[in-house]
Amino acid sequence: MALKEAYKKKFFRPEKIVALGISGQQHGFVPLDRKGLVIRPAKLWNDISTAEETDYIIEAVGGRKKYIQLVGLNLAVGYTASKILWLKRHEPKNYLRFQTVLLPHNYLNFYLTGKKCMEYGDASGTGLMDVRKLKWQEEIIKVIDPELIAKLPPLLHPIEPVGYVKKSIARLFDFGQVLVASGGGDNMMAAIGTGNILPGIFTLSLGTSGTIYTYASKPVIDYQGEIATFCDSTGAWLPLLCTMNVTNVTELARKVFNYSLEKMEKEARKAPAGAGGLIFLPFIAGERVPILPLASGVIFGLNRNTLSPSFILRSIYEGVILNLGYGLARMKALYPFPHEFRVTGGGSRCRLWLEIAASVFQAPLRRLKETEAAAYGAALQAMWNYFNQKGEKISIQEITKDFIQLEERIEPSPGLISLYQELQARFNSLWKTLRLEFERQHRFLAQKYEIW
Repeated sequence: MALKEAYKKKFFRPEKIVALGISGQQHGFVPLDRKGLVIRPAKLWNDISTAEETDYIIEAVGGRKKYIQLVGLNLAVGYTASKILWLKRHEPKNYLRFQTVLLPHNYLNFYLTGKKCMEYGDASGTGLMDVRKLKWQEEIIKVIDPELIAKLPPLLHPIEPVGYVKKSIARLFDFGQVLVASGGGDNMMAAIGTGNILPGIFTLSLGTSGTIYTYASKPVIDYQGEIATFCDSTGAWLPLLCTMNVTNVTELARKVFNYSLEKMEKEARKAPAGAGGLIFLPFIAGERVPILPLASGVIFGLNRNTLSPSFILRSIYEGVILNLGYGLARMKALYPFPHEFRVTGGGSRCRLWLEIAASVFQAPLRRLKETEAAAYGAALQAMWNYFNQKGEKISIQEITKDFIQLEERIEPSPGLISLYQELQARFNSLWKTLRLEFERQHRFLAQKYEIW
């Protein structure tokens, strides 16, 4: 549909297209039958209905540490592995039809080319691949289903293109021979699209979820299970933290206050940094980092001064970043300190968020000329695949050097760093204190209101 719309509006000249790349959300589960037809709607990255299946898989292999030893990362709620077990348990008729596992971007590649495969980056987010050996981990797979290994597609290095657009589809758009690149998950593609392909550069993505990730030439394993060392889409690795709650939180707040995004940010600026001590735990959709899948949101510290829209909204903006700040501290214990952050995602258009983040992270943030970093990264990776397919051995680093353009630099505010350090410590202490209460609240809602 998107291609058809772009074609109608003449956004591209078909004869000029020689390669294309797909960026898709990580972890989604697209089950196909024998004929290559989709069996059911895809279960997406933020689907937390598989919490029981996640716990089962981890326990069945001997606990979290053993799972991480086998795969190289922890199985978070939302990864593809537990979605497959969920299908087996909850929809047995659909499971009987199930013949192939694909992720969203793999499915689009299959639709365009007829070829079923996965590249290392997106495959590493299934929880079924050993990220060090770059192959499917059969001990984990057998826990779900001994026959599952036959339903997993071949793995490709990301420099290997999938194939060419099928003639039947090419005719719809007057395409010639168009190469389809390996593509990848949105975070892997945004790493390329922000030039995050060398040590010391970190990407901060503020979308529905929040992610921070960086380049690594080899996997470094987090046995606490909070930092995921995915494979990236260049042939290296992508240490990444993911929080579940960023713009989804501000969208809910916007609806509650009936504000536009611009008015909400303006209102939040009326309150001082630190929001008068008000702390917001933004766990509206549970949380992945810290590992709190059953958590809920909390506003702590309301009093006669802070019970107002400006203070509450300021605490929401700060709480989202403080949550990322907890994860960043975990990353910095494992990976080199970032020289700078490059920002992407819809939330990066909010200047207040970037100002808070620079001071909480104690590092400068850079905006980019091209704001759609995941789509841009897919295009750059397609270029890389195309040139290498032609025998021109150009590196992805050379391509990003020529095509990534940096813009505004946002520096930390020296006067706010100590304030946010103290708030970060209080934020961390608060969620740790409430860990058991989150579980009790979850049981209460399930029993009394049939929620969850």
